[in-house]
Amino acid sequence: MYSLPPEMPWYIKMREWENKVLKVIPYTPGEQPNEPDMIKLNTNENPYPPSPRVMEALRNLKPESMKLYPDPTAGTLVRALARYHGLDESRVFVGVGSDDVLAMCFLTFFQSGKPILFPDITYSFYDVWADLFRIPYKRIPLNEKFEIEKEDYISNEEESGGIIFPNPNAPTGIELGQDEIEEIVRKNHDKIVIVDEAYVDFGAVSAEHLLGRYDNLIVVRTFSKSRALAGMRIGYALGSPEAIRYLNDAKYSFNSYTMDQTALAAGTASVEDEEYFREMLGKVISTREWTKRELKRLGFSFADSKSNFLFATHSFCPAKQLFQALRQAHIYVRYFEKPRIDNYLRITIGTQAEMEAFVGFLEKYLADVRGDFEQKRTE
Repeated sequence: MYSLPPEMPWYIKMREWENKVLKVIPYTPGEQPNEPDMIKLNTNENPYPPSPRVMEALRNLKPESMKLYPDPTAGTLVRALARYHGLDESRVFVGVGSDDVLAMCFLTFFQSGKPILFPDITYSFYDVWADLFRIPYKRIPLNEKFEIEKEDYISNEEESGGIIFPNPNAPTGIELGQDEIEEIVRKNHDKIVIVDEAYVDFGAVSAEHLLGRYDNLIVVRTFSKSRALAGMRIGYALGSPEAIRYLNDAKYSFNSYTMDQTALAAGTASVEDEEYFREMLGKVISTREWTKRELKRLGFSFADSKSNFLFATHSFCPAKQLFQALRQAHIYVRYFEKPRIDNYLRITIGTQAEMEAFVGFLEKYLADVRGDFEQKRTE
């Protein structure tokens, strides 16, 4: 029977395996509370249900199909997306949410050993994937207006191994113009440039029109926001046939059956209901513009968001204080306790009724806070 040397305590020997573990600091997703009276404005979900055709497609699924593996090529969804975007099927890649698609992109395209570039204020999963896959990276500071400066990605002193940024950016909601994006792609012709368009449907312009000119461009989209299917986990990438082939090679080496039967049916049905899609987008955009006007009236400032959220700061009430007060009222928004943005709240656009209740709470709360603030100032 094996025994440890007497000079080696068992608890030290047992934990030696930890020295060989891949250690990363994981991404922290938005809180998912479950309260009947809550107003949930913290994870950029769509406040409206998906297309009725989605539920019809799910009801029509045959129970016996569940005993079979799904189509590894996700053919029905790929064909629907190709038709929707006017592209050949060889230019479409699908995955389990855009997070899965982006992770496959990191694994596939960022292997040069040179640092990839992305903004310092952006989707906080980027550095997690880079750490997970041991990809060096460099955060490029946004300017004082929280805007991406194209020159930083063109004439950066350190040669990069690739570029990724959201458009509109998150959590700021600011859109980068198409001329700037094209210049970044053109002048980085020897490396992959990924434009993460999770929020593009809410009023921004997609870079997909550049795909025919540049084979180093990857455009990534999701069904989680504008198509109200966050619970289904569907994402996709558009790119050159060569790039998509490399992505599929990586996917099939990792998991051949990434999209289940329900996701394929739901995603295809959603893509095929353009009228409902545009109607729901119109509602969100209309409510967003109303919310902008109301928040400005209450003393908030923010960039001109082209997403389904606002990134706002108040003139005298600290963001953390507002966050805590809203939370006590069962109104959930997102607060990032990070440098440069720790006095901002990211506020998802809910239904018109939800945003009216949100504004109503702020109106009363800020009136009380203003009274205290002015009293202290005169003391």
